[in-house]
Amino acid sequence: MIKRIVSLFIFVLLLNGLQPAEAQCKLTNTAFASGENIQYDLYFNFGIIRARAGTGSLTVTDANYRGINALKTVMMLNTSGLAGNIYTVNDTLTSYVDSNLRPLLFTKEAFEGSDYSIERQSYTYNGDDITIRSLRNFNGEDVFDEVITTKECAYDYLSVLSLIRNLDFSGQKPGDRRYIQFMAGRKAVNMYVNYMGISKVRANNGKTYEVIDITMTILDDAFTNQKDALKASLTNDINRIPIIIDTSLNIGSVRAVMKSVKGARH
Repeated sequence: MIKRIVSLFIFVLLLNGLQPAEAQCKLTNTAFASGENIQYDLYFNFGIIRARAGTGSLTVTDANYRGINALKTVMMLNTSGLAGNIYTVNDTLTSYVDSNLRPLLFTKEAFEGSDYSIERQSYTYNGDDITIRSLRNFNGEDVFDEVITTKECAYDYLSVLSLIRNLDFSGQKPGDRRYIQFMAGRKAVNMYVNYMGISKVRANNGKTYEVIDITMTILDDAFTNQKDALKASLTNDINRIPIIIDTSLNIGSVRAVMKSVKGARH
């Protein structure tokens, strides 16, 4: 469920390929800061049926990770009502990134249906090499615990949000796309972020926003609709607030609509 819902917003800044990975993966944050709190309404779409699914949230706070000053992002998803009766989801995702927006730690605790899972990815940077330890436990049993080494920037389900909101879309044309190496469990998969243009959307706070529309192609068997696995609308300003997120499921799709935002940086 997380792969289908939270793979929301997946981007990478393509820097000079001749730079070492440690330098290549550094990015200046101008979009958000500690204290930001975004609340969402969730909806399930099944054909012509649209049902309220529950609530979601995205918060950012200052933190310390093993002596490193970091930003801690927490995303929570909770189903309720009819959708919750069909399929229960109570998930918490946590991400730590350093001052250069490089991922340090990602964890996911997921109560989905009758199952409980824990996932953890930790990142270490040493010159050209990035070492990622990835592990998963499902219903009390270890599924895998592996170490991956790469020379490319790699991001998890939540640290990519930091990238999305700090990319420069000026000069982009509909159909332009970017590549990212993305960690999905024990393996790295290819993703492409497709720029679709500018539009206006209405949020659940009653306001209309000019937004940047994107879709994401995720080359992973977990997504039945790999070409448009996710669609998102981000405010066309320096804050890049995610206003609407649409994610394809095996049966229908899920839409997250922003209902309130506090503590925006600008």
